[in-house]
This record gives sequence, C-alpha cells and structure tokens, in this order.
Amino acid sequence: MDMGNSAHEAPRRGSAYGPTGFRRLTPGLIKVDRIAEGFSGLPEGVTVHGQLLAAFKAAAPRLGLATRLVHAVDWLFRFTQPQDWGRGGRPIVWPSALLQQEALGVSETQAKRVNRYLIELGLITMKDSPNGKRYGRRDARGRIVEAYGFDLSPLAARYQEFVQLAEEGRAEREAMGRLRRRATIARKGIVQILETARDYDLRGEEWPTLEREARTIVQELRRTDRLDDMEARVVSLEQRQQDARSRLEMLLKDVRKAPLQPEYAPHQYTYKPTPYPDQDTVITPTTSSEAPDSPVSSSGPPEALKRPEKGNVHGIRPDELVKLAPRLKPYLRRPNPTWSEIIDAADWLRHDLDVSKPLWGDACLAMGRDLAAVALAIVSTKDPEHFRTTPGGYFHGMVQKAKAGELHLERTVWAMRRAAQPNPRPPAGRGGGRYQDDRLEAD
Repeated sequence: MDMGNSAHEAPRRGSAYGPTGFRRLTPGLIKVDRIAEGFSGLPEGVTVHGQLLAAFKAAAPRLGLATRLVHAVDWLFRFTQPQDWGRGGRPIVWPSALLQQEALGVSETQAKRVNRYLIELGLITMKDSPNGKRYGRRDARGRIVEAYGFDLSPLAARYQEFVQLAEEGRAEREAMGRLRRRATIARKGIVQILETARDYDLRGEEWPTLEREARTIVQELRRTDRLDDMEARVVSLEQRQQDARSRLEMLLKDVRKAPLQPEYAPHQYTYKPTPYPDQDTVITPTTSSEAPDSPVSSSGPPEALKRPEKGNVHGIRPDELVKLAPRLKPYLRRPNPTWSEIIDAADWLRHDLDVSKPLWGDACLAMGRDLAAVALAIVSTKDPEHFRTTPGGYFHGMVQKAKAGELHLERTVWAMRRAAQPNPRPPAGRGGGRYQDDRLEAD
C-alpha cells in the first residue's frame, strides 16, 4: 500500500511548509484587521490626532486597561505624524522590538504579551512584512511610502466609543463624589446624635449599636469602588441617621433637665490648668480651696474677675464670651445664651472664617465642642493682618496644638478680658508684667 498517497496522511503534511513570518490568525486579529481596512482619516469632529489619544486615555479606566497598556499606546503615538492620519494615509509605525522593550522597561516576552493584548482588545493591528521585521520609509514630503509594523487606525474607528465611555466615567465620578458628601453628612449627623445622647445622659444599647454599625459602614465605603455598592451603603447610613434622630427627638420630649454641664460632659480637655495665678492662668474649682465667689488674690487677675463658676469654660460665661467675641452675636437668638447655643453659633460663624466642616469636627473631637467654640470665637476677634495665611489656617494650627497638649486658651481669655477693660493695668508677673498673646507658630 502506498502510504504516501493515503488521504489520512494529508493533514499531517502541514509541517512541510516553512514559516510564513506572519503572526498566527485569531478571531480578535481578524476583526481588528477588518476595522483597519476601513480607515479613511480622522473621525468627524477631530482635527488633530492628539484629540484621539486624549479620548482614548480618558476612556481607559472604563475599559479596564492596565497602565502599562495605556503607556504602550501613548508611546506608539509618538512615532506618527499628522499626514499619517489624513485621508489616503495610514498611521503605521515601525519602532524596533529592542527600542520598544527599552522604552517600556519590559522583557522581550513581556513586550510580545503587551502587543498581543493590544491586538485582542481591538486597539491596534499588525501589518507584517515578508521577513517578519518592522520597517518603513517616507518620501520627501514625509508621507509613508512603505511600512510594516503597528497599525493604529483601529483607534480612530473607536473614537465615538471612547468619548462616550469617558463621559460615563465623568458622570460616575461625579455621582460617587455626591455620594461621598452625603455619607459625610450622615456620618457627622450620627456623631451629633451620639454626642447629644451623651450630653443628656440617655442610656441604652441602641447608641453603642448605632456607633458600631455606622463605623462599619464607613469602613466599607472606603473600600468600595462600585457606584451601586456605594449608593446602597450611603442609603443605609442615612436611614440609620434618620431613625436615630427620630428616636432622639422622641426621648428628648420626656427630658425636663438641661444637658450635662461642660465640665461633666464626656469631653477630653487638652489644656493643663495650674494653681498659680501669677502665671496668667484661671484657677478652676478643682484647684481652688476658697469659696467660688471670693475674689482672686492680688497677685492674680483683677478683683472684678471672679473664680470660675459651675458651667463656665476657662472661667468664662457664655454671655461674657459673646461680649469678648461679638461676631458670635448675629447667630444667637437671645442675649443670655447657653453653651449649647454658643456651640451652634460657632458652627455658623466658622463659615465666615473659612473653617471647613471636617476641620470643625476635628476640633470638637480634639478639644470638646465647648472649647472648640471658645477657640473659634478667639480666632474671630483677630485682625486680618494677624494671620500669616487665613483664619482657617490659624484655627487648624490651634487644633494641632490642642492634639499635642500645647494649646493654652486660658492665657488668651485673660488677655481678651484685660483688653476689654476701660483702663487695664498690666498685672505683675513674668516678663515685667507684660502679657504676650499665645500666638500660634503653625498658622
């Protein structure tokens, strides 16, 4: 039997053909080749090929492209010239394999893998030469006469797709930004509710549960990068805030007493009171052995200034703070406000001083809400030339000093009191009795 003429042996004779030098055909390569064949210049509305590259880069995140692939396309674009993108032209470039490896910082195998990905993704195609090498030449006018290498024309065919994807990406980022702002408002609202519950000494497992669940949702939001997941978590956080607020309002209807006084509220004060009046500090009730209404000794502040009473902060009453910091007054509804009203007024006043909501929240956590209000009121009394940058920057410096335990608001309170007196007398003390305001170096 003549095995050489057997029909069953015919398929095995493919090895008799030598290599073509062309890359192996794949469905992706065939598809992108057809797209390239229809190239007829830049798409409508595009005047320079740089617009096409910009649209591609803007759409890359929505396409899920790795950074190295975007960089590879950007690098290939550098070898094209404007006339290559015109009608009758063809944007083919032929950088050597070695040059590509050096430019992208990859090995030969990695470079081949990058090229294969770009082809399968429909971004480029290849025009192979008979010997499998990349080369080309241009005429005197710079037009391509012959070229074998990377064909970038499929990118032009996908311009409208890139524009649409980029727009969707922008819309998604804006939507996620709005959701983040909503989450911040809900989170701060929950913090406010929890602080109020502590101020009124409201007991119950519901408040620790609310705090624990809110913290969990916030942590999940930080790890979420999908719009639908983020929206679901934000809605969940907002629902908890609304339910907690309704619960709080119901409980407060039955509360007849005022909230806990500031010195008994669960705030951590960072100032360091001292029992020595000659060091320009206010003596608090816990450090004084005299009666609350007895005058301060002659070595301390003027006799008209009494020792701090219950409910005062740094020995200053709410109404006295309004007199010393009159910019609080427009945000108050009565001349004898409570500390709670002072805190609310400070929250409004911060807008005038360019103090952001996050910074205000940070100050409340670092100092306690009442001391944060005092600090903000102090900032409002400063002349604009006092600040190295802005009032907000100055307040930020105060917060940082408070966190480090280096902020002494009582000194500034004494200075404000002395300045408010008709004929202030410099008290005897350090530095020849001259008091220097506690200026911040971190303005």
